[in-house]
Amino acid sequence: MGSFLRRLYPKKEEDRPTPPEIYNLRTYLFAAIASAGAATIGYDSAFIGGTIALDSFKREFKFDSMSTDKVNLISSNIVSLYQAGAFFGAIFAYLAGHFLGRRFGLLLFTPIFIVGAGIMLAANGDRGLAPLYAGRVIAGIGIGAISNLIPIYISELSPPAIRGRLVGMWEVGWQSGGLVGFWINYAVSKTLPSNHKQWLIPFAVQLIPAGILIAGALFTDESPRWLISNGKRQKGLRVLTRLRGLPEDHIYLKEEIAQIDQAIEVQASSIGLGFNAPFKELWRNKSVQFRFFLAASLFFWQNGSGINAINYYSPTVFKSIGITGTNTSLLSTGVFGALKTFVTIIWILVLIDQFGRRNLLMFGGFTGSIALWIVGGYIAVARPSIHPQPGSPGGKAAMAFFYIWTVSYTPSWSGTPWVVASEIFDQNMRSLGQAFAAANNWFWNFLVARFTPQMFTKMDYGVFFFFAALQILSVVYVYLILPETKSVPLEQVDLLFAKGLKPWKAHKVVMAQLREMDAEFRNTIQADTTEKQQDTESGNHIENA
Repeated sequence: MGSFLRRLYPKKEEDRPTPPEIYNLRTYLFAAIASAGAATIGYDSAFIGGTIALDSFKREFKFDSMSTDKVNLISSNIVSLYQAGAFFGAIFAYLAGHFLGRRFGLLLFTPIFIVGAGIMLAANGDRGLAPLYAGRVIAGIGIGAISNLIPIYISELSPPAIRGRLVGMWEVGWQSGGLVGFWINYAVSKTLPSNHKQWLIPFAVQLIPAGILIAGALFTDESPRWLISNGKRQKGLRVLTRLRGLPEDHIYLKEEIAQIDQAIEVQASSIGLGFNAPFKELWRNKSVQFRFFLAASLFFWQNGSGINAINYYSPTVFKSIGITGTNTSLLSTGVFGALKTFVTIIWILVLIDQFGRRNLLMFGGFTGSIALWIVGGYIAVARPSIHPQPGSPGGKAAMAFFYIWTVSYTPSWSGTPWVVASEIFDQNMRSLGQAFAAANNWFWNFLVARFTPQMFTKMDYGVFFFFAALQILSVVYVYLILPETKSVPLEQVDLLFAKGLKPWKAHKVVMAQLREMDAEFRNTIQADTTEKQQDTESGNHIENA
């Protein structure tokens, strides 16, 4: 299996000579199990808008007797309470990740999500929406913590050359869950009568990936970096040797262990390894402050692409383009989800570790902006929601550019911010940094989920222009601010943020430094080995004499 994986993927950029054993099935399997949590998140972002748009749901909760503003308010509350809970869950996960470990944190918060998802199932016309509101807050707390812990866990067990690919499996899980979420509403609308069961099934399905995550996590190992930095060195070394498929005395493993030890020693002597140390370092270290700002801002630009407005309210979006009828709208969202999943697979197999983070983000922002300007322009001129023209050339072109936007967004702003946020922090800052990044994701996500219905009501086609403008600004931002992180070991990421180093030049400079450091390390090891051999030979000569 390992040889098959090596033949499947293109050549990787490695920071040092890398034995093929490290690209093994165990590492991929652990990343895949952890990514089941992302499937839960992706499923929610895809199914919820379509489910509350089903006639059975609207009829049971008497939407027809409400004003448009009240329906918009209830819809946005149902969607956004999940994000509100996730914001706090991402923060709570810092405590679990620091004191208990990444794996145990997943085992703690996944059941919380399951409880919340179960409470949602109690909602009906008699009880009202209260169980749905409460359940989405509780489930959100669990999912917010999961979104914090999984990228950290995967990044800490990954070899540098395929770290983007492995953390990217989080995005594959997200899009796979989204694919199911987009299509399930179409399936129930076509195959089931319009009753309570029709809308309840999509809510129940979200329990499946959560169950896979908690069952799989029982058989995975803790992060070796967390174990070593928390006084469990021997256990951490055993986990690392299993993950790499190498003996502890292999030079590659020696070098990786030396990097981890050096990073811990530097942190212990500078900021300390305690719970409060990251907060103190954040207060006084401008480089760390910049990285926190960088991680948070990436999720602002991600949500500024318009993705979550489209995910959560896809029927509304397709209606604005001119797609009419519940089933037709749900079918369009299903195609949207299938296209995203397909492009995500290409992203993880080829793009993320070949083209790097910066290039993908700039490509996505530029191409996506052009596509949304065209879609918004068509809506402004043709007004398809007011004057439907099924099958018109303009409508087909608008849908084509909408799907072009999908193809440009998915391999760029969809998963890449999560990859970058998992890479740019030191070991002792990583839990806090990822908590901050995940909380920002859910904060911006909440704002989009809460106000998208009102934006479409008030701004109409201007919503597309708004997101198009933000996307083109993101290109300038990435070029001027974000250094490339691909293939740089986690323990050496500090080098990318050295004072005076331009972000657009940092990667080339740092990779050259790393190769020089590797050569020095290997020469030192070789010299020590030669000296020991000479001492042994000398001792043998004396003994023979």
